[in-house]
Amino acid sequence: MNKQSELRARYNDINRGVYFIGTTPPKNDTPLDEIETIAEKLLERVSDIDFDGLIVYDIQDENSRTNKPRPFPFKLTHDTRLYSTLLNKKSSRPVITYKSVVQSNNTDFNQWANEAWNEYGIRDIVLVGSPSKKNDISLPLADAYKTLVDNENDFFIGGVTIAERHASKKNEHERLIEKHKQGCNFFVSQAIYNPQATIDMLTRYAIECKKQGLKPQRLILTFSPCGSKKTLEFIEWLGVNVPEATSLRILHSESPLYESIRICTSSLQQILDAVLPYDLPLGLNIESLTNRKEEIDGSILLYKLLRSTMENYLAKKELNLLNKR
Repeated sequence: MNKQSELRARYNDINRGVYFIGTTPPKNDTPLDEIETIAEKLLERVSDIDFDGLIVYDIQDENSRTNKPRPFPFKLTHDTRLYSTLLNKKSSRPVITYKSVVQSNNTDFNQWANEAWNEYGIRDIVLVGSPSKKNDISLPLADAYKTLVDNENDFFIGGVTIAERHASKKNEHERLIEKHKQGCNFFVSQAIYNPQATIDMLTRYAIECKKQGLKPQRLILTFSPCGSKKTLEFIEWLGVNVPEATSLRILHSESPLYESIRICTSSLQQILDAVLPYDLPLGLNIESLTNRKEEIDGSILLYKLLRSTMENYLAKKELNLLNKR
């Protein structure tokens, strides 16, 4: 990877979108040579689409967050840094690496960051806090951001944003501003199935930034297709709010996968129409939450549709600017 993040220049241009494919590292019992094959298969699947980079998630058990049983059994994965550097080398594209700070302290985390930079070439990191207060050891997110900011290496730092939290607490916009002050330069949302919660959060954030004279940071909106009842249960288990009518539409459709793709496309359009008056730099992240071939193929189709929707929105914004001159 380059000495500095390749993403910074792209993020700073608010007139363009940024586009990502989200993925998870293979399970930790996967032999190393097979990891290469899995990475190559993923990149082959996305070879005919134009994207800016990949996002590699750090998967945690999260069973302390909810009493509901996990729809898919939890299995440890290979180190996110290993998979990120492999994807970067094979695709020549930037890779954002998620890092959960659960089970970390300052010293361990600083060592992880130094290894990430020096041994794996990691430049772009999204930090994830503990989903539960019950964890014995959990480095507070504010401390983790400070450790990265103070680190001798110049990481490009991101955070997670959850619209569902705004729906209940009405303060996600304040969290975004606070995280930016702590060192975050971009945010990646949780998967979106309730567009109104995202519209409320983005609108409040845009207005608050204007009020405080702050430059809004890049917000990457995540979408994930859903092809079965079990995938839907998993989406909800992860804490994503799926309105009742939306889940009924998916489950009672002749093709749940394509119904979910239609819903995601409509959701993005609603969000973009609502935030058109504001100068919010946006991006997209498309993921498949399972390794079912049908859902992976569906996520690639969804990527094409959503990218086209985003490009139309950006062209509309440009037209509005020309109109005002």
